[in-house]
Amino acid sequence: MERVISTKGLLSLPLKPQTRPFHPLHTLRRRFPSAAACFPSPALRAHVPTSALHDFSSKERTSIPGPTAAANPERSHLCLGLWAERRRVPTFRAGAAIPADGAGFVEEKEKPKFLGVEISTLTKIIPLGIMFFCILFNYTILRDTKDVLVVTAKGSSAEIIPFLKTWVNLPMAVGFMLLYTKLSNVLSKEALFYTVILPFIAFFGAFAFVLYPLRDAIHPTALADKLLAALGPSFLGPVAILRIWSFCLFYVMAELWGSVVISVLFWGFANQITTVEEAKEFYPLFGLGANIALIFSGRTVKYFSNLRKNLGPGVDGWAISLKGMMSIVVLLGLIICAIYGGVNKFVVNDPSLPRSDRKKKEKPKLGMNESLKVLLSSRYVRDLATLVVAYGISINLVEVTWKSKLKAQFPSPNEYSSFMGDFSTATGVATFTMMLLGRLILRKFGWGVAAMITPTVLLLTGVGFFSLILFGEPLTPLLGSLGMTPLLAAVYVGALQNIFSKSAKYSLFDPCKEMAYIPLDEEMKVKGKAAIDVVCNPLGKSGGALIQQFMILTFGSLANSTPYLGGILLVIVLAWLGAARSLDSQFSPLAKQELEKEKMLKEKVKEPSTEATKEDNDGSKGNGSVHESVSSDSSSNGSPSKQELAPESEGSSETTSSEQSSPVR
Repeated sequence: MERVISTKGLLSLPLKPQTRPFHPLHTLRRRFPSAAACFPSPALRAHVPTSALHDFSSKERTSIPGPTAAANPERSHLCLGLWAERRRVPTFRAGAAIPADGAGFVEEKEKPKFLGVEISTLTKIIPLGIMFFCILFNYTILRDTKDVLVVTAKGSSAEIIPFLKTWVNLPMAVGFMLLYTKLSNVLSKEALFYTVILPFIAFFGAFAFVLYPLRDAIHPTALADKLLAALGPSFLGPVAILRIWSFCLFYVMAELWGSVVISVLFWGFANQITTVEEAKEFYPLFGLGANIALIFSGRTVKYFSNLRKNLGPGVDGWAISLKGMMSIVVLLGLIICAIYGGVNKFVVNDPSLPRSDRKKKEKPKLGMNESLKVLLSSRYVRDLATLVVAYGISINLVEVTWKSKLKAQFPSPNEYSSFMGDFSTATGVATFTMMLLGRLILRKFGWGVAAMITPTVLLLTGVGFFSLILFGEPLTPLLGSLGMTPLLAAVYVGALQNIFSKSAKYSLFDPCKEMAYIPLDEEMKVKGKAAIDVVCNPLGKSGGALIQQFMILTFGSLANSTPYLGGILLVIVLAWLGAARSLDSQFSPLAKQELEKEKMLKEKVKEPSTEATKEDNDGSKGNGSVHESVSSDSSSNGSPSKQELAPESEGSSETTSSEQSSPVR
């Protein structure tokens, strides 16, 4: 008695399907068995199990009884595949194969992982993380050292910094970028990287072991004294640039290390080899790693600055400290080059690893007049521009005044450098903590509160700092009871202002500024950002320096202009707070509208997909499409032609394999 197959969940075929005559080659008859061979019984030909069509990869499959299945189980699987509907049933899948024993499909092995992250991703992220740590470790050492050199040098003071930033640093940065652009058109990416970073490493090593020991021979001290006597004490800053030109060159190279090696070389390389999903997941961790590097490098500066205590009399402790710190900079620079070479050899040239295919968006190049028109046409963009300019000016006004008091309190280079090491460590700890709290503040209190924290910190600490400078004498008895002088108290308050303002800037100000662009329409978003880059960024960076230059040349020194600088700072911070409040009143409604639009779009996307699913289910209930497919694909003996089967199986294999190998865009 023939077996009866349950009809639950099965597709029924017509008892008398319409056939068309077809005479395949004898080779095809050998390769593809006939329907009679696959299903010797009419009952079996009338009912084909759906589970066998849809679930080849499962272990428990419905077997086809009969002599053919018993003799050759592989042939029974092939017969079922020939009867399946090609458009709806993926008979053959890429990355799977039928074993010799006919046990079923073998699942593709997952890519190896470590701590939940694919090994292929770790081969890129770990080297990038080490590179980023080394670059920022060097930057902190260089940043602290450059201030010590130019501020504590004989015949110089903190008044040199505004002139140095405006008349030396800015032209050198522009010239370097022009040279970099020309070199990028000639050299390969690897050659360009080494061509840019190796001169930095060579200069910092040569400065500590050659230029600094020869400072008395190469600096035109006599010429600088004559110029200062002829021009007057108001020109102490500009004349000091000539007097200590090698120290100023070190200052500029240290500044360029931050803007060129970090922004251009590292982030350009990271964006080249990482995918978008990897960037979203690991780039924030690089920010946290930057603050860890800040903490360790601050401790390193502190250690080398304290070496003088263990040296004998007459020994230049600062020269020894400088050699030790620059040796570390050179060593880490060579490690950066080695990591870059290794990643290019073993990761970038490995075709099996995914990499980014992101195209850089071309920003519109707006002129000065067009940028001003964009700023004047939109109140929203004007408020956003006020935030950028106000931060740049206010932080420069306080920083230079604070460094002048710092030199008065710590005139020795080693003492100055030791304090800067503690300052860098404290800045790293505060920024690390604020970055962890930044998301919580934004979620709980909103954009407006988060945007006003930075100016509020600057206002409160600025009032305390300038009050101690201007009205410190009446507070002398009170501060003496605490073991401090008014000058030392002003140094500590100024340090707190710089620490908290920078940590608030990195954790709150920058995210709030970027979030403010989101609700704008596409045209204003692009043009507004370009206008702020053209006008506001340079004005914010150099505005404070220009104000200080004017004050120094007008009142004779930075100390004489301190009261006026305090008043200017108060006005700028109040304007900053007003712009933040105005921008919040515009940003919050627009942000709500954006959220509502996103919700509506999600609902619209869900509705068509639900309707399409229902239509597919309704269509699958009928057997007409299956009947048509089977009747058109079957010949008189039930075997399809090779020309029809081969393209279908190859196409499905290519599609699946491309989905598995292609990176997420």
